[in-house]
Amino acid sequence: MNAQIFTARRDMLIGRILLFLLLLAGYSCKSYAPLMVERPIEFNEERLELTRAYLSDRYGIVQQDAKITPRMIVVHWTAIPTLQASFDAFKAPRLPGSRGDITAAGALNVSAHYLIDRNGTIYDLMPDTLMARHVIGLNHCAIGIENVGGTPGTPLTKEQLKANEWLIRELSGKYPIRFLIGHYEYTRFEGHPLWKERDSAYRTEKTDPGTDFMQKLRSALRDLNLEAAPAKTTDL
Repeated sequence: MNAQIFTARRDMLIGRILLFLLLLAGYSCKSYAPLMVERPIEFNEERLELTRAYLSDRYGIVQQDAKITPRMIVVHWTAIPTLQASFDAFKAPRLPGSRGDITAAGALNVSAHYLIDRNGTIYDLMPDTLMARHVIGLNHCAIGIENVGGTPGTPLTKEQLKANEWLIRELSGKYPIRFLIGHYEYTRFEGHPLWKERDSAYRTEKTDPGTDFMQKLRSALRDLNLEAAPAKTTDL
């Protein structure tokens, strides 16, 4: 082969390789990252005291702060059609009078660590390592992710699914997360070492965030090897 032809072909091959690497780098730079917005709920002295009381009364955990070590992520829907109304439901430290169904278990208001709007925007409501009241028996070790919607007219969206996947990957890289569950699965932890609820009668029936949403989420995150709620009592 003529030396000039060989050189030209070699240079063309090198050029194609470099172009491929540049395109690959460009694709990586454009990898998905959702919009995240800090929008804190009220975590003042009142909420701190109510949280400490909840930990003590419900779980027998007595401590001077409201800190938790996250071991699981629980995915929810708000069953409220708008972002503002969903945020308002969590904002105040104390349960509103309309929540008579759970008031007997403590005056601490329900909340979550994150709230994901239907367009995929993630709202950071409170620190991951402070307890939020979002799942019976497991609040002491669970990060809660709420998704706006879940009503017949506002089903959860593809954008929310993608944002949940991204957020769970981020959280799994920061904390020793072992379990990923939908809220409807929480009672399967009864008898598990992580289960702390003292009152055997305190349960609420949940369907959020829907089995279809959780199946899609688990499929997208299968490489993380996160466990679902146990089918029966297991050891840690």
